[in-house]
Amino acid sequence: MTTSSNGSSAPGAFLRTAFVPASTPPVLAHGPLAWLRANLFSSPLNVALTLLGGYLLYLVVPPAVRFLLLDAVWTGEDRQACVAAAGREVGACWAFVGARLRYFVYGSYTDGELWRVNLVFVLCAIGIVWLLSTRLPRKGLGAVYFFGVFPVVTFVLLHGWPAIGLPRVPTTLWGGVVVTLVVAFAGIVVSLPFGVLLALGRRSRLPFVRLVSVTFIEFWRGVPLITVLIMANTMLPLFLPGNMSPDKLLRPLVGVALFASAYMAEVVRGGLQAVPKGQFEGAASLGLNYWQTTRLVVLPQALRIVIPGIVNTFIGLFKDTSLVSIVGIFDLMRTIEVSLADPKWSTPVTAATGYAFAAIFYFICCFGMSRYSIAMERRLATGRKRQETDR
Repeated sequence: MTTSSNGSSAPGAFLRTAFVPASTPPVLAHGPLAWLRANLFSSPLNVALTLLGGYLLYLVVPPAVRFLLLDAVWTGEDRQACVAAAGREVGACWAFVGARLRYFVYGSYTDGELWRVNLVFVLCAIGIVWLLSTRLPRKGLGAVYFFGVFPVVTFVLLHGWPAIGLPRVPTTLWGGVVVTLVVAFAGIVVSLPFGVLLALGRRSRLPFVRLVSVTFIEFWRGVPLITVLIMANTMLPLFLPGNMSPDKLLRPLVGVALFASAYMAEVVRGGLQAVPKGQFEGAASLGLNYWQTTRLVVLPQALRIVIPGIVNTFIGLFKDTSLVSIVGIFDLMRTIEVSLADPKWSTPVTAATGYAFAAIFYFICCFGMSRYSIAMERRLATGRKRQETDR
């Protein structure tokens, strides 16, 4: 109870009838300046590292921008467009990339059949969007399409099937981005399920199963990928009957898939070990057998835990596909190296431009996988928080 200005008491006069406008926070506690102070200039060491990082960016970024964009040559018919004139510096020769883009993407694939490759790209995009988008329904059907139907359709379209009117195109004519995506996709599709089985086998109580799994994993993890590719290319035919000769592209596909499976198995095993023992005991109390417990309780939790490791393995596998060029497979890197020998485009900047194009392609693909992994982690974390709130 308060007293009004005339001395009389007014019940409820202390109650405010309107909200007080919020005060503006101090500049140094909120906003860009506060963020800079807290993250970049919070201590003498942080200040020194910030200045050093800024200096390194100054040394790298402006020259790269000038070479790739400002001084770049975008059009031209031959090397003359990318040759430096007196007093004029020439940056990246993107005219060379434009002239050879068809070869970089399709290799030597038959000209009249390029629609088949384009259709594979479209079907792949549909499968990726179907699986990754949170708004599209029936993810199980999407997984069956992407991991079961799409590989078969891709093989039929790319390789051909005369019975249905598709002439055969030998794998020796495949090249560029097509081969890079085929090798990466084959490794990803095989390594994840096979890696899960190897991880479960390594934790099995059956001595024989555990021994086989451990031997497989440790063998492939102890051998460099380049050695695996060379052995697959030269030694695999020796283990087959004399009248059998595996396709030249199939050999590195097998090597990459087995190599990636060993690393994927260790990633998944880390997730399995992180699942609390109480989850197994709870599943047993509900009467679930081993396979039901693994499929319904353990694996969903384990795979969610190791999403960063799985995506990291996929990114490493995608970049390692460039090693198949060593055994004569015309992937993107190999097509670029072959194109550099063309005297029509022989300039001091042609090689740097070709490798910059490859770097941009790999960066876009790997960065996309990384960002999706982060988004998935956040979505799953939000789901866990909601479940805890509901409890």
